[in-house]
Amino acid sequence: MYSVYILQSLKDNKTYVGFSSDVERRFKEHNLGRVRATKYRQPLKILFTEEFENEQEAKKRELYWKSGAGRRKLKKYFNDNID
Repeated sequence: MYSVYILQSLKDNKTYVGFSSDVERRFKEHNLGRVRATKYRQPLKILFTEEFENEQEAKKRELYWKSGAGRRKLKKYFNDNID
């Protein structure tokens, strides 16, 4: 099982989209500064996760959330200044 997750920085309100087979482990890595993309944007919170049967489906959904349409949908969902 794979999950797509969206994190939000409590420091600058920006989001990060990723996928993993172990979201809890990956979330800890982000908040411990072990992920270069989020190292200076801690602390982070999980906005939401989605589960998928396989890695291909998860990657496809991750790409959607990183697209312009996905980012616009995030703004609409959370009504915040998400970049």
